[in-house]
Amino acid sequence: MPELPEVETVKRGLAPSMEGRLLTRLELRRPDLRFPLPADFAARVEGRRIVSLSRRAKYLLIDLEDGLSVLSHLGMSGSYRIERQDETGLPGQFHMARSRDEKHDHVIFHLDGPDGDSARIIYNDPRRFGFMDLVERRNMDQHAAFAGLGPEPVGNALDADYLASRFKGKAQPLKSTLLDQRVIAGLGNIYVCEALWRAHLSPAKPAGALVSAEGRPAAALEDLTFAIRTVIAEAIEAGGSSLRDHIQADGSLGYFQHSFNVYDREDEPCRTPGCHGTVQRMTQAGRSTFYCSVCQV
Repeated sequence: MPELPEVETVKRGLAPSMEGRLLTRLELRRPDLRFPLPADFAARVEGRRIVSLSRRAKYLLIDLEDGLSVLSHLGMSGSYRIERQDETGLPGQFHMARSRDEKHDHVIFHLDGPDGDSARIIYNDPRRFGFMDLVERRNMDQHAAFAGLGPEPVGNALDADYLASRFKGKAQPLKSTLLDQRVIAGLGNIYVCEALWRAHLSPAKPAGALVSAEGRPAAALEDLTFAIRTVIAEAIEAGGSSLRDHIQADGSLGYFQHSFNVYDREDEPCRTPGCHGTVQRMTQAGRSTFYCSVCQV
């Protein structure tokens, strides 16, 4: 499932073709995705201008004038495709085929620009695990998708003191604690594995072990905080991971998967300098965890 860097990449790819344009028609080719589409979806958004695109955790937000936003989650295989009247193809270099089968084109945004140029933004989702909803921005925090979410891993709100306040007294393993969206919003399996490897911390280590009796963050928690912020920033810069079905909005693939140090590298040598361990895999809460048992302690 796309994680925060993938969704951020999609947002940045779509923004130049969507922001400032008038949504003249919303074409719905089916009544539902993972969940039913919002009631009167097309009627409520047609004729409104798109003022900006934003992101919260793993959710894409298409912000319309008058305070309404389209909330979009990509699920396992959802992607957006840009089609402009002045282009015969799609921008970007294609490294693998993506879904172009029109039977999977479920939602189409028909847009007009200030100079009369038109565009179609097509949501394609073969598995239909994605979903869309409408939400008023003033009530955003009350929406079920956002209620109780922790801070973003790219903002100043995430620091070692904050994590110490959430980790104190926890016997829960670091891996599952970090995947809790109430602790950090948008952090997923891939980047948790990578951050723990960079911080040389075992995914099975109790979260509370990184906090002193007085509630202060240990040096290892400072390292982990830095690792989380760094790995997310690098993944966004590289355009996401592009695992399985994920693609950028322009059709090209991200490149961060070429920088994975542990994720999906079972039985390969650990890349920590001087470490002679190998990457292992274990299952935690139904998810694969990749780690080095030698240097992650």
